[in-house]
Amino acid sequence: MFWSVTVSLLEGFGKTLELFLLTLLFALPLGLVFSFGSMSRFRPLKWLVRALIWVIRGTPLMLQLIVIYYGPGLIGSQVAALGSQNPFLQWLGTWSVMDRFVAALIAFVINYACYFSEIYRGGIESISKGQYEAGQVLGMTKTQVFFRVVLLQVVKRIVPPMSNEIITLVKDTSLARIIAVYEVIWAGQAFIKSDGLLWPLFYTGAFYLVFVGLLSLLFGRIEKKLDYFRG
Repeated sequence: MFWSVTVSLLEGFGKTLELFLLTLLFALPLGLVFSFGSMSRFRPLKWLVRALIWVIRGTPLMLQLIVIYYGPGLIGSQVAALGSQNPFLQWLGTWSVMDRFVAALIAFVINYACYFSEIYRGGIESISKGQYEAGQVLGMTKTQVFFRVVLLQVVKRIVPPMSNEIITLVKDTSLARIIAVYEVIWAGQAFIKSDGLLWPLFYTGAFYLVFVGLLSLLFGRIEKKLDYFRG
């Protein structure tokens, strides 16, 4: 019984890991784009991006999951009803029914990109303007100053808050079950319904503890590697 539970939880954890890795893959660069947008000198873009970040950070991730999964389908059904004789509108109504995992991924990427963007922005703005000016005096372009002088210092400063957000992401993946995405807690809870067993649900905690422990060690090593950046 223990082995069958372990196999089932490993399958669920595989989906959890997939959601975690894909979220990081898309949210990390998107967060940098958002941070540049929030610092842009073009005011309409700046306030648009900041409004998006404010809304996403100010509402629960669970609500965002529900809206992103059910919203397109509900809108699509209304569109299809309005154009019941129009083949294009009928197709649009069918197309807007989103895959559960894709909906969860979109919600997680947008949510964490907004949080990452504020971490990026804080790191970039913490670098003194004198370093930009010194680089330009030496004949470097703004792009060269950013990538050769500023970026490595920013990475050093954002590793601790970024590691906290990434560890939080590991645990937040469990929220995907709200829209019926199969993940490790879903797998553990299934044994309560089918066999009346509670311990598999607690067993899922071991998967999170081990994974978070490995990430903590990884980020600790990264921080030590970046210790030569001071100030």
